[in-house]
Amino acid sequence: MDGIELAGALETVLRDLRAQCAVQPRVQADDGSGVMLWAPDGSGQGLTPPPGGTAAERLAGLADQVQEWAVEALWSEGASAVWPRCPAHPDTHPLTATVRTDTAVWVCPKRGTAVARIGELENRWCGRVLHR
Repeated sequence: MDGIELAGALETVLRDLRAQCAVQPRVQADDGSGVMLWAPDGSGQGLTPPPGGTAAERLAGLADQVQEWAVEALWSEGASAVWPRCPAHPDTHPLTATVRTDTAVWVCPKRGTAVARIGELENRWCGRVLHR
């Protein structure tokens, strides 16, 4: 995954984060070939380009990394640490990034049903951030 592909894939995943997450990252290019996501509390997580695989597999791998960041950032802000929320089971479990028929999708891990393509989550409120 080169820098241009990483930027495009990250923008796709960030669309979902903007649509459904109460905590938003500050995005900063890494001095290597990756990207850093910074949380409001100052903590950061590096994203590394997923190696090999199809474009859909690389997008799902990147979505998984952003999901890890979001769960930690939500937890540190006192919000429900579930992102993206499963519409069938809110606050029970997050959706899982996976690939179905060459398309990166968010799936309910309990039912196995695809909810949306990665980058196309509906705009929903995902929890109020509680400030200490």
